[in-house]
Amino acid sequence: MINIMDVSIVDLLPNSIRDDPNVKAFAQTLDEQLKKPKEDIYKLRRLTRIEELDSDEANDMAYQMHVDFYDPDLPLETRRELVKNSINFHRIKGTPAAVEQLIDILFGDGVVEEWFQYEGIPGHYRVKTSNPQATRDRVAEFYRAIDSVTRFSAHLDSVMLEQTEQMDLYFGAGLHMRDIITARMV
Repeated sequence: MINIMDVSIVDLLPNSIRDDPNVKAFAQTLDEQLKKPKEDIYKLRRLTRIEELDSDEANDMAYQMHVDFYDPDLPLETRRELVKNSINFHRIKGTPAAVEQLIDILFGDGVVEEWFQYEGIPGHYRVKTSNPQATRDRVAEFYRAIDSVTRFSAHLDSVMLEQTEQMDLYFGAGLHMRDIITARMV
């Protein structure tokens, strides 16, 4: 298979005229003129080069692919990821997997717990995340993202932020018995 980016008019010339200097010069000039249209043709294949999309192309693709949750102010890598997964989002929309996948892309990590996993009200669910970016500043964005892929019959109860920190804690205790004081490090 011939790659259109590597094709030269000189290579396509028949043997009978390939060595003619005028024809060869004309073919090389034509190659130079076709360089820009070849680059434009390459850009038409957006689905196969999502990782190379610039900001405007990512915005256009999001519109064309009907990405439910999309914000042009998001980082370019995040927007590319949303475009790349848009078909899958539409395929699994309304499932806990869709919510988890969207949260993973936008906020790093998250787990959906359905009502029967935490003894909640039927049809409800909650989201657990350990990403510190899911704060009050981004809560509206978080809820809007979740609502874009949640089925209408499901209701979000809460978003739980779980955080684990490495801390140096010291405990001390004192015991007084008559006139003797004993202090021990625990």
